[in-house]
Amino acid sequence: MKTQSNHFVRQSERNIQDKGLSTAVKKATRKAFEGRLKAMGETSIEHGEQIRMQAAFVKRRVLADLPYFLELAEQRMIENGMRVLWARDGEEACQQVLEIASNHKVAQVVKSKSMLTEEIGLNESLEKSNISVVETDLGEYILQLNGEWPSHIVTPVLHKTKESIRDLFIDKTDMPFTNDSRQIAQHARKILRNAFLKADMGITGGNFVIAETGTLCLATNEGNGRMVTSLPRVHVALVGIEKVVATLKDFATLTQALSRSATGQKITVYTSMIHGPSRPDEADGPESVYVIFVDNGRSNIYASKYAEVLACIRCGACLNACPVYHQIGGHPYGWVYPGPIGSIITPLLNGLENASPLPYASSLCGACKTACPVDIDIPAMLVALRNDLIENGLSAGVMDFVMKTWMGMMTSKSLYSFSGKAASLIFNKLAIEKILPSPLNGWTKYRQFPEFAKKPFHAIWEERGKKQ
Repeated sequence: MKTQSNHFVRQSERNIQDKGLSTAVKKATRKAFEGRLKAMGETSIEHGEQIRMQAAFVKRRVLADLPYFLELAEQRMIENGMRVLWARDGEEACQQVLEIASNHKVAQVVKSKSMLTEEIGLNESLEKSNISVVETDLGEYILQLNGEWPSHIVTPVLHKTKESIRDLFIDKTDMPFTNDSRQIAQHARKILRNAFLKADMGITGGNFVIAETGTLCLATNEGNGRMVTSLPRVHVALVGIEKVVATLKDFATLTQALSRSATGQKITVYTSMIHGPSRPDEADGPESVYVIFVDNGRSNIYASKYAEVLACIRCGACLNACPVYHQIGGHPYGWVYPGPIGSIITPLLNGLENASPLPYASSLCGACKTACPVDIDIPAMLVALRNDLIENGLSAGVMDFVMKTWMGMMTSKSLYSFSGKAASLIFNKLAIEKILPSPLNGWTKYRQFPEFAKKPFHAIWEERGKKQ
């Protein structure tokens, strides 16, 4: 999927003006944020923090020896009857899926929600090969009908109203007019149920892969994941190499952290643990299961100072906590992964030159780090990426000018003194009006602009020293 992250500022300005969008995003994220707080602190705040710290520990333990656990997972999965493939990038992963589809004479595909398949543009590859693809997560299906990408990691249609979804179904699927949410859902269910019954292949992602047992784990709330992995005769799972966990016990820890942080639940409605294709004595399940471990730039991240970001479990808690995301939603980030975590992942996977505004899309308030169930230091990484932008000559020209001017002023006593006096004269005149001129007038819309002190602190300090 082609990134549009360099249009971040322009798209953000457009979204800020959309009051309906801002209201929808704030309402949904507030509900999710409060749900996480309640779920994490249900027994006690200390218990919630223990889950968080344990989840952080188990993710870092597996990252410390990731190649070993990946090889162990491959070995166990093969023993379970799965076929394991490795893809260096998105193009290779798509080609492998197309080859599997060709070998099994697949004409129709159903998909469960998967950020990775959107990252590599799998749907487009399948459609170019005349293979029909239907997203079966309701939110993803709505986006597919409208030709959009997700605005949130967990709730992809968070930015849409019931009325816009209703109108979309009427336009695209000939649904009779109704304002009843249940009837809209029932209409979608009929369409998707028919797709399940016709599908030759089911494609999923994977929330976790347990190395010690060779188990693929899926966490869903709609039940579509169960249908995708049991009805079609072929199941293909595409999993990022960072999704492996060491043990079943570690999985239990992480799934608690994931469900609480993502949706405020103790556990998702459906937790599927897939060990392989159907056995001879089983009535349902796929004949063949393929697992494709996808790198697509993750090894480069693993070898860098940003390796900690691979601990992310895609819960979306940082988005729900972020004041910037609340104002603009997910689409201005210009790629599959929005919000604070997307501001790190997108530049690392697509190149800093293709996402240069994103490291600055944060107030560095730290709410994202506090909310993160695996304690990723997102603000520190954003600052490091800003430094990388400057060192590589990719920062905005205005920013370069401002920072160089500030550095010159701060390293020269005479310039510092002169600029302080000049600023005092200018801003004290503005303080009389109480309102700053455009484009700074937004700051004084809700507060008065204060007068500067008559004497700067360093002058008062010098006078005090002389008196003593």
